[in-house]
Amino acid sequence: RFSAYLLFITIWSLVVYSPIAHWVWGGGWLGAWGVLDFAGGTVVHIAAGTAAAVGAIVVGQRRDYGRRAFLPHNVPMMLIGTALLWFGWLGFNGGSALGMNGSAVVALVNTVLAPMATLAVWLTLDLVRTRHATAVGAGTGIVVGLVAITPACGFVSPLGALAIGAISAFPSYFAIAKRA
Repeated sequence: RFSAYLLFITIWSLVVYSPIAHWVWGGGWLGAWGVLDFAGGTVVHIAAGTAAAVGAIVVGQRRDYGRRAFLPHNVPMMLIGTALLWFGWLGFNGGSALGMNGSAVVALVNTVLAPMATLAVWLTLDLVRTRHATAVGAGTGIVVGLVAITPACGFVSPLGALAIGAISAFPSYFAIAKRA
C-alpha cells in the first residue's frame, strides 16, 4: 500500500538516513575521524545497501531461487536506463560542489572516467571467465563504477578515479559471478 510506503520512507529517513548523514557531514563522529564523502556515496550507498540487505533477510529467498535464471527481459531498455542513470549521476556528483568551479569539473571528469575503467575491467573479466562479454555485464559494470567513485569524485585525480573504477570491478564481479 502506498500509505505504508510513505510511512516507511518517513521513518527510515528520520531514523536511519539523517543520523548517518550527520555522522559524516554535520560535525559527527565519522567527520571528526576524517571521513570524506563528496557526493554522499558513503551516506547514501551504505545506508541504502544495509537497508536492502536487512529487507532481503526479512523477506527471504525467492521461491524459485537457484532453480531459474534471473535475467533482464529487455536488454535495450536496461542499457537506456543505465545511460540515463549515468547522465543523471553527472548532475548529482557535479552539483555536489555547490557551484561551477574546479571541484565540480574534477567531480564530472571522475564520474565519467571511473565507470569507464570499471566497464573495461568488467568486460575483460567476462571475456576471460566466459569467453564472451554481455550488454548486461556492461551496464552492471557502469553502475558499479558510478557507486564506487561517488564518495571520492571531488577529492581524487582522474588517475585515481581510473584506479577506483578498475579496482571496484573485481569484488563486485566475483560476488555476482559466485551467485550465477
